[in-house]
Amino acid sequence: MTVRVERSFELPVDRERVWEFIADPGRRAGAISVVSDYTVHDDGSATWRLDLPIPVVNRTIAVETEDEERRSPEYVRFVGRSKVMKVVGEHELTETDEGTRLTNRFVVDGSLPGVERFFKRNLDEEMQNLEQALADDLGVEV
Repeated sequence: MTVRVERSFELPVDRERVWEFIADPGRRAGAISVVSDYTVHDDGSATWRLDLPIPVVNRTIAVETEDEERRSPEYVRFVGRSKVMKVVGEHELTETDEGTRLTNRFVVDGSLPGVERFFKRNLDEEMQNLEQALADDLGVEV
């Protein structure tokens, strides 16, 4: 089973300010609640360490992530791979009259029972976490 989610929200700041946050693999990782730790490597890739609250996973999962496509300041697509899942994330920034619309798309393919179910139940909350982390970073209210 594959989980797909797309959510958008608007922020009252210019696109370049949102891009500074969303293009940074560490800031992206820090906004995800199940990421217990992360390391950003010199080449821009990152290792996320996830603690998934599902019965078949009793250890921290290392997810190796890298940006596959990047068009500053409008689009980034990253892929994360591990033994338990593959995640593809896309962030598209569009200028609006009031600031910036950020459209987020995520696809999670799990290879262990419970992974997709967890993300299906929790991706909306993770999108809210991302929006709040961005708002906090930018000093705006959501």
